[in-house]
Amino acid sequence: MAELTKDMGILEVVQQYPQTAPVFMDFGMGCLGCAAAHFENIEQGASAHGIDVDALMVALNKAAVAD
Repeated sequence: MAELTKDMGILEVVQQYPQTAPVFMDFGMGCLGCAAAHFENIEQGASAHGIDVDALMVALNKAAVAD
């Protein structure tokens, strides 16, 4: 079972779990290809966009275990 954490890199998560990309976009983080996504972790990206990181993590973990 996947256990994604807020200190994981955004691109790391999307590359390992492509099904999480729509979750990031649904939460307003549509810039997965931007330079910041290459070095920001999930918490940093969520904070920069004013997103509730805990709610995002719940959604990301649900998506990561979905087939």
